Amino acid sequence: MPKLFLSKSKYCQLRQCPKLAWLSKYKPEEQTITPDLQARFDAGNEIGDLAMGLFGDFVEVTAYDGEKLDLARMIERTKEEMDRGTEVICEASFSFGGLYCAVDILKRENGGWAIYEVKSSTHANKDVYAADVAYQKYVLTHCGVNVTGTYVVVLNSEYVFDGTLDINGLFRIEDVSKAVEAESREIESVLALGEKFLLSDEEPAIDLSEACNHPYACPYWDYCTRDLPKPNVFDLYRMDFATKIRYYLAGAVSYQEVWDFNTVTNRKQIMQMDFALNDRGDYIDREGLREFLSKLSYPLYFLDFETVQYAVPRYVGTSPFSQIPFQYSLHYIEREGGELQHREFLAEAGTDPRRAIAERLCEDIPMGVCVTAYNKSFECGKLKDLAELFPDLATHLLDISGHIVDLITPFQSGLYYNRAMGGSFSIKSVLPALFPDEPSLDYHNLEDIHNGSEAMNAFPAMEHMPPEELERTRRNLLKYCELDTFAMVKVWEKLKEAAK
Repeated sequence: MPKLFLSKSKYCQLRQCPKLAWLSKYKPEEQTITPDLQARFDAGNEIGDLAMGLFGDFVEVTAYDGEKLDLARMIERTKEEMDRGTEVICEASFSFGGLYCAVDILKRENGGWAIYEVKSSTHANKDVYAADVAYQKYVLTHCGVNVTGTYVVVLNSEYVFDGTLDINGLFRIEDVSKAVEAESREIESVLALGEKFLLSDEEPAIDLSEACNHPYACPYWDYCTRDLPKPNVFDLYRMDFATKIRYYLAGAVSYQEVWDFNTVTNRKQIMQMDFALNDRGDYIDREGLREFLSKLSYPLYFLDFETVQYAVPRYVGTSPFSQIPFQYSLHYIEREGGELQHREFLAEAGTDPRRAIAERLCEDIPMGVCVTAYNKSFECGKLKDLAELFPDLATHLLDISGHIVDLITPFQSGLYYNRAMGGSFSIKSVLPALFPDEPSLDYHNLEDIHNGSEAMNAFPAMEHMPPEELERTRRNLLKYCELDTFAMVKVWEKLKEAAK
């Protein structure tokens, strides 16, 4: 009979859903790696490397055979370092009966060894993180290691960088021994699932459930839902995932089936299904639109930011995952019938962009003018952050923030809706719904950078690019952000037309 081989990541997949673990083993090409997910992977690597020095001197036992990890050598080196009396071993590796794990940080403590699992998160979700820590303790214990402590290391959201990185302040250590003890009682049953499903090349017949989104969103969601009718219950606007799953398991999958249940009371969800089922034309509340448009005045500005987040803060006054604005696009019209004009800012790679972007905003946007943003809470928040950071510019920045009108309002409040929006009011959904046949307004036609996540990832990557690639990326960032504000202009024009 074939033997089960598991790593801690595979164990956690198995714990969430056996089908997830099976697909990652037999059909890894079917997963969807989003820019956000890739960014989390990259942040995890950076945080893991930095955390190795949390307790001072350490020995890392990572070894390679070509491009692959040499697990046998890592296990051998771990034993050597433990026998040598080394206090802290990073990537300490163990194997028992086909179960393998590499401990992020193994520290000699209280007559035994403590496990420290490093996470690139600011939240110590003990019940979630206990799974892989309990698995590690299980493996180590069966290898004869006396485990005297189990901990999770997370980023400290209250840490503020002062110019010199303090890793003891950057990280926060949480004791997860109670959660690990509770999780340990589940390990044998999880391993039994591995024996049942992972040793067969037959795909498990496991249906959708809340496990598809807990504790993590499954990267195989698109694969597992490929045969569902479109649209379906999972497309409904702002219905929580647990409720969607309850409808699904009750047999209400298509909009018609959900509609027939006659239990949805949310007005926007009802409108979303109604328009899809009955192929209705545009719904327009002209009086409501005219009232909204009356709040806009010339000169009229359209503003959009792009921001970057660093797991390890690099600018004075920032914390882990602080949102740092590095770019904006600005379209404006000075008078009715006036020419559409454009200004933009993109910081130089590797620089702190905050002062430069704040100054340029004050140069480009006069005080007292009407500014629009799409989902304005984001832009207002960044302006207020900059105002707090630069008191000499605060009056001007807060004035800009105070004059912002939110262009998403007519859609969120139900003044304008059509079937193609699919229940989403983001600019990426509204724009193609209003202008389905204009290639110049299609984000898919942009080169390399098509959304905010890709823009966020591109900016820090520019620091390490050769000149030609750097120039191309700058050009693509500018084009992407410019389309965001040009899209707002087109939406505004459409609203004016619809209100007549």
